[in-house]
Parts: sequence; structure tokens; C-alpha cells
Amino acid sequence: MDKRKLHHLWVLIRPIKVWYLVVLLLASTGLCIVALRDNNLTMVQLRDEVYLADKDGKEVESALQRLRAHVYAHMNTELSTGNNVYPPVQLKYTYQRLQQAEKDRVRQDNARIYTDAQNYCEQQNPNGFSGRGRVACIEAYVSGHGVKEVVIPDAMYKFGFVSPVWSPDLAGLMLVVSIVLLLLLVARMLAGRILKA
Repeated sequence: MDKRKLHHLWVLIRPIKVWYLVVLLLASTGLCIVALRDNNLTMVQLRDEVYLADKDGKEVESALQRLRAHVYAHMNTELSTGNNVYPPVQLKYTYQRLQQAEKDRVRQDNARIYTDAQNYCEQQNPNGFSGRGRVACIEAYVSGHGVKEVVIPDAMYKFGFVSPVWSPDLAGLMLVVSIVLLLLLVARMLAGRILKA
């Protein structure tokens, strides 16, 4: 570049004072930090709502949807709680309720099958003292018709959502503004030194 172009560039850059850029950079960085913290605090509140809904057994799916939407749309919303549990959101109480319901279903069905076995074997062996000949028949009927518990996969009740590296929310926009201001500050300082020399 020749001296004339450099001088023209210096005339354009000189009105931008370094302290203006420093003040703007500090303000945008501070706002970015506050917005990132707010994103994280909102995620913690939504995660706690999911845990409470899981414990109470009410509105679990809607609480989980709100948490998922927030985490996917905002920076600094990692779900890990620092306790090395992965995935970080586990619907423990919902899973326990489903396991208990399955055990109750199996118990009721097997009780009904045992009653059916007694009736069936009484018809097959109407004679006999105190059902002595019916025991083998009942055992065979129950083993042939008995109901077993269905294993409920616990993976369906464990969730982990990934927060984006950058998001177009207030925190993301202030991060971009801070980076641009930092680059302008460095360029202004370098240009001042180079052009004065």
C-alpha cells in the first residue's frame, strides 16, 4: 500500500477512540456473561421441574419437552450435574412405577391362571381325596399357561440433550458482538501504531 492510502485509512480509523471500544467490549462481554448464566439457571429450573414431575407422576412428558426445547435452543445449558451419571436426566420414579405395574399385572394374571388351573384339574380329576391327584395337573397347567414379567428397557427413561456451541439468543448475539469489538480494538491499536511509525 502506498502512503496516500494508508493516510486515508488512518483518517477513517482515527475518530474511533480506543477507550470507546474498551467500554463497549466490557459492556457486551458483561451482558454475554449474564445471558449465559441466565440460560444455565433456566435449564436448572426446568431440569428440577422434570425431576419433580417424575416424582409426582404428573406432566412428565410436557416438562421433558420444555427442558429439551430450552437446551437445544440455548448455549451453556449442559445437563450434567457433576455427579458422573450418564445420561444426566433419568426418570427413576416413572421407571419404578412401570416396573411395579408390570409386577402387579403378572401377579394378578398368575393368580387368575392358578384359579383356572384348579377348576380345570377338578374337571379332569373329579375323584380323589383332597386333590392329591390334581397337584401334578395344576403344576403342569400353571407352567404351560403362566405369565412372565416383561422386561422394561430402562434406556427409554434416560435422557441426555446436547447444548449448541452457539445459539442465536441474547448470549450468542452478545458473544458475536464481543468478538467483533475485540477484533476492532486490536485492529485500531495496531493501525495506530503502524500508521504513526
